[in-house]
Amino acid sequence: MTVPIDAVLPAAEPDAAPDIGRRVTGKRSASARIVAFFGHAVVNLVLALIAIFWLVPTVGLFISSLRNSTDNSQTGWWTIFTAPAQLTLDNYANLLSNSQFVGSFVNTIAITLPATLLVIVIGSLAGYAFAWIDFPGRDWLLIAVIVMLAVPVQVALIPIARLYGSVGLFGSIAGVVIFHVAFGLPFAIFLLRNFFTQVPGELMEAARLDGASEWRIFTRIILPLGMPAIASLGIFQFLWVWNDLLVALIFTNASSQPVTVAIQSQLRQFGANVDVLSSGAFLSMIIPLIVFFAFQRYFVTALLAGSQR
Repeated sequence: MTVPIDAVLPAAEPDAAPDIGRRVTGKRSASARIVAFFGHAVVNLVLALIAIFWLVPTVGLFISSLRNSTDNSQTGWWTIFTAPAQLTLDNYANLLSNSQFVGSFVNTIAITLPATLLVIVIGSLAGYAFAWIDFPGRDWLLIAVIVMLAVPVQVALIPIARLYGSVGLFGSIAGVVIFHVAFGLPFAIFLLRNFFTQVPGELMEAARLDGASEWRIFTRIILPLGMPAIASLGIFQFLWVWNDLLVALIFTNASSQPVTVAIQSQLRQFGANVDVLSSGAFLSMIIPLIVFFAFQRYFVTALLAGSQR
């Protein structure tokens, strides 16, 4: 005896599917929207407070650089909001007329630019070689580069100071540049090698089949695709060298000292020349910020590319 299937299965209501769709795709309730709003509001409030606290020292430094020494010694920088007449550009005029500080800024540029460019150029070439060129001992050399990442700068200060003294580089800008290049290359090679390995190998193979040399592949394929990583490396290296105090304090003299050493030498008379310190420190800080914001687009692109991989 066969039983009709209609007698076993209940008839489906015609409005059941639309009801399910409405329940799934329906809008959130008013309480859910209120909870989401306050959740985002709390997060935004916390981020705003963190940003304000982070900016307070920078704003205070900038305002102090626009006040004379008398006002800085008698009242705090926040009094500028009730007495805006204290603002003046005399501190920057005096700073730019000070030959010691102007020379230190020139020395800082003379140290930072070569140290950054050499690390980018040598690191890019070595990173491409470690990533896509097969040569004897490549893996062992890469391990040696990774090991050098763990060598602290402080360990090499005394041996390199003795070496510089024997070859005549102690107290020169060239000696500081060589030191920064030597200690910046391991990180540069490691970073760029890891980024270059993400480039599809089919592109290089197609270029080699078309007769392109390794140099042409490097300049026409690797460099354009690796520009976000190279820009990120440039930002890091520029900030490290520009803000360096330890290496410059040891390996420079009065004629080759950068701005960090010049500001540090003024700290002995902090109470008497806070106007000079504030204006010099702000100028020393604003240039790295300009460099960072100028290459921010590449920096963010490199971060997003790394997160996607």
